[in-house]
Amino acid sequence: MHALFKHLRQADDTEQRREYSHYLAQQMGPMIHALMLVGALAYLVAVTASTLVRHSSLPLWLRLAPLAPLLLVAASTRHVRQPRLLSALTLLCVLLLEIGINLNGMDDMHRQSVVLPGLLLPVASSVVWLGRWDFVAAMLLCALGPLPMLLFGSADSAQVFQYLVYMAIAIALSTVLRAFMARTLFEQFRLERQLREQANTDGLTGLLVRNRFLELAQLALGDIHRRQQPACVLYLDADHFKPLNDDYGHAAGDAALIALATTMRRQMRQGDLIGRIGGEEFAMLLPGLDLQQAGARAEQLRESMHEIRRPDGPLTVSIGVAACGHADEAIETLLARADQAMRQAKRDGRDRVVSA
Repeated sequence: MHALFKHLRQADDTEQRREYSHYLAQQMGPMIHALMLVGALAYLVAVTASTLVRHSSLPLWLRLAPLAPLLLVAASTRHVRQPRLLSALTLLCVLLLEIGINLNGMDDMHRQSVVLPGLLLPVASSVVWLGRWDFVAAMLLCALGPLPMLLFGSADSAQVFQYLVYMAIAIALSTVLRAFMARTLFEQFRLERQLREQANTDGLTGLLVRNRFLELAQLALGDIHRRQQPACVLYLDADHFKPLNDDYGHAAGDAALIALATTMRRQMRQGDLIGRIGGEEFAMLLPGLDLQQAGARAEQLRESMHEIRRPDGPLTVSIGVAACGHADEAIETLLARADQAMRQAKRDGRDRVVSA
């Protein structure tokens, strides 16, 4: 798995790893649940079949004892989608199966009784592990699980050697299967992530599109209100943008928009949201700032835009600032008030900040 994360290390690596882990849990959770049920059923069939063909010194109820916790663990994974909890439950299932194998093979040390359980379990579970260390722990359980039978039973050296050979082959096969499954899931995750980003971000500037900005901003406002903090919105419009497109072409206009978006990103804090609302209009949500602080940020942003050179001179912007007035105010209402303030800045002569 370590090599698969090379493409995710460019930015916010921890968050992306967490997102990938939750993606795996969502995708593989139903399969893990189904395999656990199959494992419990297979265990019941194996114990029943062994009872019909041979006598065991252990009572049947003791050999069936792992079945109840197996079913309980399988049932509990039906709706579990937390990666760590799902991995822990899956490891517990493997441990219970290994206990069952020992209970049913302790007094029968024929070769098949020793080799087959060690061969089937790692291969059958190879594709369900969410992380590298989960897989390593599971393979150790599978390899060391039959040790009680080998140490306390009557296995000879040939049986022990046969078990070691078959287990090495099983773990190697499991490693290959898991590597291919992990790579397939990773490529699917990356493709879905790219499609989501394309749907949620503007292709030219890389900022959030209007609908996604409004969605995330509304969620952020709810969190801000719960923490009883202020919040403001900036509504920014590039001045004299239509003459730039008409006189110098859309390539010049696109270059100006890209530079404008880059300047906004450079000044954003963690937690700020920036979106392209339409054309040359942009919005920024500023959590934790009151109207005076947001106005100061807007002035700083306005002045920094002068560093962007258009073919006809420096880029200027008009900015409207609006503070969230009450806990129930929707982001659309807040954005509309900031828009009105921005239009007032236009009427007052452009290249200025006006607060609502």
